Amino acid sequence: MLKDFRIGIFLLVLAVTGLLIAWSAPREEGGRPMSVAEQNWVDSVFTSLTPDQRLGQLFMVAAYSNKDRKHAQYTEFLIKNYNIGGLMFLQGGPRRQALLTNRYQAAAKVPLLIAMDAEWGLDMRLDSSMHFAKGMTLGAMDDDQYVYQMGREIALKMKTLGVHVSFAPVIDVNSNPDNPVIGNRSFGENKEQVAKRGISYIRGLQDHGVMAVVKHFPGHGDTDVDSHVALPVINSDMARLTNVDLYPFQKSFEQGVMGVMVGHLYMPLLDTVRSLSATISKNLVTGLLKEKMNYRGLVFTDALNMKSVSTLYKPGELDALALAAGNDVLLFSEDVPMALQKIKEFIAEGKIEQADVDQRVRKVLRAKYWAGLNRYQAVDVPNLMTNLNRPLSRMVQQQIYEHATTVVKNEDGLLPFMRLDTLRIAAVTIGSDAPTYKEIMGKYQNGPVYAVPNRYAVDSTFARISSRLTPYNVVVVSLHNMNNTPTHNYGIGEGALKFLKELQANPKIKTVVLAFGNAYALKYLEGSRSLVCGYEDNYASQLVMPQVLFGALPAKGRLPVTVSENLKAGVGLPTPDLRRLRYGTPEETGLDSRILAQIDNVALEAVAYAAAPGCQVLVAKDGMVVFDKSYGYCTYDKSQPVNSSTLYDLASVTKVAGTLQAIMYLKDQGKLTLDERVSSYLPELKTTNKKDMTVREVLMHQAGLKPGIPTWERTITKAGPKPTFYASTESPEFSREVTPQLYSLSTSEDSVWAWVQRSSLLPKVKGKYPVEYSDLSFIILKRVAEKVLKEPIDGFLQKNFYQPLGLGTMTYNPLSKFPKSCIAPTENDTYYRRTQLQGTVHDQTAAMVGGVGGHAGLFSNANDLAILMQMNLQNGRYGGQRFFQTPVVTEFARSTEAGNRRGLGWDKGDPTKPEGPTSNLSPASTFGHTGFTGTCVWMDPENKILYIFLSNRVYPDAGNNKLRQYNIRTRIHDVIYKSLQKT
Repeated sequence: MLKDFRIGIFLLVLAVTGLLIAWSAPREEGGRPMSVAEQNWVDSVFTSLTPDQRLGQLFMVAAYSNKDRKHAQYTEFLIKNYNIGGLMFLQGGPRRQALLTNRYQAAAKVPLLIAMDAEWGLDMRLDSSMHFAKGMTLGAMDDDQYVYQMGREIALKMKTLGVHVSFAPVIDVNSNPDNPVIGNRSFGENKEQVAKRGISYIRGLQDHGVMAVVKHFPGHGDTDVDSHVALPVINSDMARLTNVDLYPFQKSFEQGVMGVMVGHLYMPLLDTVRSLSATISKNLVTGLLKEKMNYRGLVFTDALNMKSVSTLYKPGELDALALAAGNDVLLFSEDVPMALQKIKEFIAEGKIEQADVDQRVRKVLRAKYWAGLNRYQAVDVPNLMTNLNRPLSRMVQQQIYEHATTVVKNEDGLLPFMRLDTLRIAAVTIGSDAPTYKEIMGKYQNGPVYAVPNRYAVDSTFARISSRLTPYNVVVVSLHNMNNTPTHNYGIGEGALKFLKELQANPKIKTVVLAFGNAYALKYLEGSRSLVCGYEDNYASQLVMPQVLFGALPAKGRLPVTVSENLKAGVGLPTPDLRRLRYGTPEETGLDSRILAQIDNVALEAVAYAAAPGCQVLVAKDGMVVFDKSYGYCTYDKSQPVNSSTLYDLASVTKVAGTLQAIMYLKDQGKLTLDERVSSYLPELKTTNKKDMTVREVLMHQAGLKPGIPTWERTITKAGPKPTFYASTESPEFSREVTPQLYSLSTSEDSVWAWVQRSSLLPKVKGKYPVEYSDLSFIILKRVAEKVLKEPIDGFLQKNFYQPLGLGTMTYNPLSKFPKSCIAPTENDTYYRRTQLQGTVHDQTAAMVGGVGGHAGLFSNANDLAILMQMNLQNGRYGGQRFFQTPVVTEFARSTEAGNRRGLGWDKGDPTKPEGPTSNLSPASTFGHTGFTGTCVWMDPENKILYIFLSNRVYPDAGNNKLRQYNIRTRIHDVIYKSLQKT
């Protein structure tokens, strides 16, 4: 009587709250209309089956692709002899599962309905598969569309693998921080958000041909027991159950979700029989779910092997009880033959109606028709991995974390990092080496990343790390390999917490704490003044986090759960986009990664044919680096592979990465006039043949200057360097390092300048000087810049460009900062310096003056060069700073003279040549420069494309012209434009 009264009151509440669907509008069986073709197929299959075979359709058995032959044979035995309706694949690998799927389907009389638990992607069950994101991460996002896109990508992978049913999404409202089984699988604690995210996921799956199964009805969010181990008791009152737990289920039913899974839960509100799981509760499955909530889709049991229920019943009994309760599909039956026997006994005893069984079999057959099994096709195994590894999936994966990463606290306003020249940043990873995070941190700054792989490391380990942090004013501590166990502090060790507390007490250091794990763990970290939550620890989260810290990406996420009184659900501080280079996927910018991958072929050809021993190739579009790879070795003996940190001699790219930046700065500041005579800035030229040349003419290589003049040649003999110009040791008189064993006169630059002043000019043609590319132009421009700036150009560039931009590798004379092993060697110089060059500039004139030439001398890796050039592509805006106040880069990059392809200092493509320096597919607005050592940079302001190629093609012989012979740099440029998708 008491039980009936409770249920009556409960149903009244359902009606009042609007969760009870009116009886006057029953749905069609299966929740959707049935076509004539579907009816005919279902009828024909149903009538072809014996009663026992029909019963077999209600079983979905566990299958593995990582077990032995006996398992596969027994599974096939069940398919052939008991006509089971489906399989739920668990652990294994994609290819092995595909092969077994084809084998099992071939053995089936009726095609099998294949299911998987893939809440966050196939990697929930399979190796070699992509991980997207767990529910908590999705709940933190600011935009539902990415949940839909994740559902779509998972559905397409499942279809490729021959899977028709996904046991997802979890739409439990997680209100209990101590929940050990739902936790970060839930979208959060807000019922509206859970419903919205769940519906987006459902649509993503079902719009792309995979049946969604929501779980765990009637709600598993408010429990502190793992139902895999014991039976959780849900002591919800009527108000909570109706207003919170059932709300997302009802909304999903209204939107047509095709399946629901009943959880292994005990709910005293509906059943007075103690320990009666919802799975076998007729009051819940039939009374509430099917009758009162009028759900017409497929009802799945949770796995019947789970210890919370399986240990309480005899073999086969649980299956029969679950069917009697109203479930349609029996998942993970441990003994199909015994279960069939028990079910037939229940039918004979009247505990299950035969008509109900037949109706459920038809529901299963309807699901198979919807899944396309009426026209079954085997899995395409040869193309499986290609089809699974959709480039768009990687894009969606990254976008999820871009929208989820949450700045929880920013009390000092430190985030995002702004003036990098004022910050000395070190990072400490706890729990992992975090390779992706470490790599991306290094893209923005050159501070160290110290790793403490053991998250439970002892105090002495942290003490050693602390002793190394003294030089830094910002320390970023990231927590990795966290877990979801509340009782174990979510995997945060006591030593780590003590280390953080000590750092935060140091007034000389600002500490930023990053949690790559469960948001509930933030309660142990809320003393931090700068706190960011990444929710998970994987490739994508590690890729995104540094980009948020440095303002390449704005922070958009909000906590989906309440952590503490101070950290409530909804907390999330937005941060600005500083327009720093981002790192992501080609597809996000409209490039096709599969075409872009053809760069590999061209670059590897260069290495194979000895056009260069190795190289770096970088491509960015719309401010995002989408391709950044290193190839080959630093030398042909293959002793040291090229990596992204390898420094290359930029050669004449120095003109635009060094001297031209200073010249544009002076023009931007109004301190330099383009049509003014150079002699106005350098009075010593007023008595020379160069007195009338203008700054513009020099920049355009149209001032009559010769390509080059003898400089270093004047300082050597056949026997070697002249003692009047060189010494083997450094001294005040000989202070300019040519090589580590050779120093030139401190006045050597004055000597070169004197020779430039005395040099003759080219003859005029029709009253004008011809266009003639000349190093002398930039030797003169460097002199102009230093005269107006009143300081050496290398110091000016470091202070005003390279350090604020965070360019750790871009420098003149790199041996003063880096070991030789970090630098790719250039020529084995047998005629001037008589040594193998490595770390000293290849250009002889630049070397003679101490490595800082207006035309050559800079070294860099591709990433730092890309940052500088992206700033130029953005007309001086970068990292929250304005390096140029006017559109001076646009002005300098334009061609202004007929018959001269060049801009002001910048080179451009040559439309008169079929194999010019740029791709013929690139627009005429493309600008950049090439370098003698085998380098180039090209920028396309129309398509916002940046391309960089760095190599040491002059190693060991500068006469090696294969790079040009095989047109390597331009062919790679071609590939980039071929990958540009038409929209």
